[in-house]
Parts: sequence; C-alpha cells; structure tokens
Amino acid sequence: MGQDKALLSWHGETFLSSAIRALQPLTELVIVVAGENADRIAPIVYSNAAFLVRNPNPERGQFSSLQTGLDEVLNRGRDAAIVTLADRPAPGEQTIQQLKDEFLKADDQIWAVVPEFAGKHGHPIVIGREMIEVFLRAPAASTARDVEHANQGHILYVPVNDPYIALNVDTPEDLEKLYSGTLT
Repeated sequence: MGQDKALLSWHGETFLSSAIRALQPLTELVIVVAGENADRIAPIVYSNAAFLVRNPNPERGQFSSLQTGLDEVLNRGRDAAIVTLADRPAPGEQTIQQLKDEFLKADDQIWAVVPEFAGKHGHPIVIGREMIEVFLRAPAASTARDVEHANQGHILYVPVNDPYIALNVDTPEDLEKLYSGTLT
C-alpha cells in the first residue's frame, strides 16, 4: 500500500480508530499492538482510551504481534479476547456482539469463534484461555491460520452478514474500490 494501513481514512476517522470504537462497547479494554509505527499510532490509541503495547520484535511479523497482545491480555488478568486487525474497515458492532454471544453460550470444547462471510473466514475472532495458550505456545514461525487449522475441532465458525470481516485492502486500487462501495 505504501503507507500504514491502520491510518487510512474511513468515515471521518481511521481504520484504527474505527476498530477501537467498534470494540469498546463490548469489551473491558482495548489493547493495540504496535511495531515500528508506535509513534504514529499512539495519538490515535490514547485519544480513543485504548492501551498501546509495543511488539519488541516487529521484524518477526504479524504472529509475533498477536503473541505480544495476548501476553498483555493475560498480564491484565483477562482470560478471553476479541482479536481483530486494524488495517481494514472495522466490522459492525452487531457482528462483534453476535460473535461474543456465540462464544459465551458455547460449551467448554469451543475455544474460539471465527466469523464467516460468503465462505471466507475473517476477523474479529473471539478466543478463550485455551486458544490464547495455544497461540502463545506456537512456534515463532507459525501463522494464526496454521494454529487455527490445527485446532479446528475447538473452533465454532459463525456465519455473519458483514462483508468487512473478510475484506482486505492491500492496494490503492482496493482502497478506491472500498471508498466507491465496489469492494466488499
């Protein structure tokens, strides 16, 4: 994309601020994991009453940021998390509520709830302590998708009516399509 996607403009704010605002009503706290972009995103994080955590090894990639954030979740005394990406439009609040409700009513064998739209899995995901531990114990070279696939028996896939859960904005052309309403 050539720029920090979390800072892209979206409905008068940024992808990052819209993600924070979507999560706040449904969570106790919002933790944002930053890498090299920490100084650029800190004002947005703090002005939206979220917490900023720096990934000490951002060169290790997105999975290390996930592990950094999940460590912080446990350090703050929580045993579940709603995890999303900040480099795309935020899902609707009703989607997040639906996923949270499905997680809360699921039996003990369900460690995570993952949304699905038009046959594609996406974000946010809701994960409990068991899945947090699996992510934290996974080898550094893992991906979240690898861990998810290895634990599919403990994941509930929930159909949602929200195209943003699986949307990727990777190019300026994708962004223009999103703004014009043709990328969903």
